Amino acid sequence: MENELTLKRFTDLRRELGFTQADFAALIGVSNTTADIERGRTKLSGKVVLELLKQFKINPLWLFGESDEQYLETSRTSVIPKVVTVDSANRENMVLVNAKAAAGYPQNISDTSWYQQLPAFDLPIPEFRNATYRGFQVEGDSMLPNLHPGEWVLARAIEHIDYVSANKMYVVVLQDSIMVKKVEKRPNSNNITLISLNETYPPYDIKPFQIQEIWEVSSKITFNVDATTDNGLLRQLQESMKELKDQLQHVKKVN
Repeated sequence: MENELTLKRFTDLRRELGFTQADFAALIGVSNTTADIERGRTKLSGKVVLELLKQFKINPLWLFGESDEQYLETSRTSVIPKVVTVDSANRENMVLVNAKAAAGYPQNISDTSWYQQLPAFDLPIPEFRNATYRGFQVEGDSMLPNLHPGEWVLARAIEHIDYVSANKMYVVVLQDSIMVKKVEKRPNSNNITLISLNETYPPYDIKPFQIQEIWEVSSKITFNVDATTDNGLLRQLQESMKELKDQLQHVKKVN
């Protein structure tokens, strides 16, 4: 029978990853449910330990109470691009991933032929030299006011999560989705926190192994540029407030 610490760590791990006993069993190759393992009735097999290592980078020594390091290689998790694209002259170019393509990007991330359907270009500006860049279209309003839906961000590949800075924005490619977020790596935590600028979206934690690539946003391409200045917006706001006050005064007089 496994020791109590191992059973507790196994159970806590399943809960932390957000799986039911049945779902976790299917994932790690156990028939029906993990309930018997968690109760200590069934031995934690080498196959299960191997699956936890392969799929979630779980340190076997941690599982058996011999180490405090839950994950292997968390600080060295590679988020380097899986595919780098080049033009006909073998020069690296910048692929554009629009909102529609983004839906299939995580699943096709290592498929070189998949990238060929995407538009690509070379930007002969010094800022875009000596690094790998990729363009991603912004979906949703979670990064308002800095990024609007439909805009594009041009982002530079980074090699490791350790290189993430708290005051930058990043395109984060997870196993099943792509999002633009601020990324926070807290000390003494195995979690990575993804933060939206739009405060109606709460921050949430993910594990390093869930990240396939990270791209640091360096610039954006925007459309519908008009001549409204901040002063113009302020004046509109002041006029709206005055209108509202006048209406309230009128309502008070009527009543």
